Amino acid sequence: MKKILLATTAALLVAAGTAQARDQIKIVGSSTVYPFSSYVAEALGSTTKFKTPVVESTGSGGGMKLFCAGNGMDTPDITNASRRMKAKEFKTCQENGVKYITELVVGYDGIAIAQSKSAAPINLTRKELLLAVAAKVPNKNETGLIDNPYHYWDEINPKLPHRKITIYGPPTSSGTRDAFEDMILKHNTKHWKVYNDAGYKKFHEIRQDGVYVPSGENDNLIVQKLTKDTAALGIFGYSYLAENTDKIAAATIEGIAPAPETVQDGSYKLSRSLYFYIKQSHIGKVPGMLEYANLFMSEQMIGDDGECADIGLIPLPKSLRDHYRADLKALKRLKASDLKKKK
Repeated sequence: MKKILLATTAALLVAAGTAQARDQIKIVGSSTVYPFSSYVAEALGSTTKFKTPVVESTGSGGGMKLFCAGNGMDTPDITNASRRMKAKEFKTCQENGVKYITELVVGYDGIAIAQSKSAAPINLTRKELLLAVAAKVPNKNETGLIDNPYHYWDEINPKLPHRKITIYGPPTSSGTRDAFEDMILKHNTKHWKVYNDAGYKKFHEIRQDGVYVPSGENDNLIVQKLTKDTAALGIFGYSYLAENTDKIAAATIEGIAPAPETVQDGSYKLSRSLYFYIKQSHIGKVPGMLEYANLFMSEQMIGDDGECADIGLIPLPKSLRDHYRADLKALKRLKASDLKKKK
């Protein structure tokens, strides 16, 4: 009887394991990378024997949380990110047994500050953007910090229009928000004496009084809001601007508009790299993972004239594309020390 029970238990465990196995790649993460990742997924499904991967837009932070939760088949195989994995996320991965991860960069993106096409053109500096969105700003004499009092752009700079400040932007789970905070809040407060005197590291928070409106991980919703609220600005990846030029236009930042050439040469100051991360423990268990990764990293997709460039991806220089392809071929393992390096 005992042998029968043991055999039955073993059979149930095998059945459970089989039920957990997947024949379809699961990808999560950045809404900015989502259009490119989805495009490659559709191409894999239509041109190979593999099923079309399921791609979900969860935001970079949300994707990292799911990716780093463990190695089970109920966890994602790949996560996309519009900023680099954080050291604390890597640590969570390690603690949960996700030991071996390959990091790849697919291209560049500019964070667009956009508005309705019917609105008058606007040029902003990074410092003016900080003063519009930061929870704490300098008082008039710059002797201390106060709660943000600004509700119209001309209150920040008399040369700006008398136009209500409303900014539709990404939520805290978003890599675009992380990158925006780095480039606008951290960059400016780090070099501003009044923040340094107050201990600037405390003042990276975005205001929560209704001026900045978190608008979810679907950037198309922000595009729709801008067509209705013509005084507002929106924050999202360049590809959404490129796809909606009939409805929206970019604000210029320090005189420069986001475009492939200005992002590549760094003259547009709100530029960043786009990533995806592979969970090596799932390779061989979920069919098509390496085929998907190789297709995404191919010249066909991310080259200068690649198909992803046609939908808004800004290509890396060829030397960098070759570098990351070599990392993929070797399944180079990400290390904690790598995350201390500037990319």
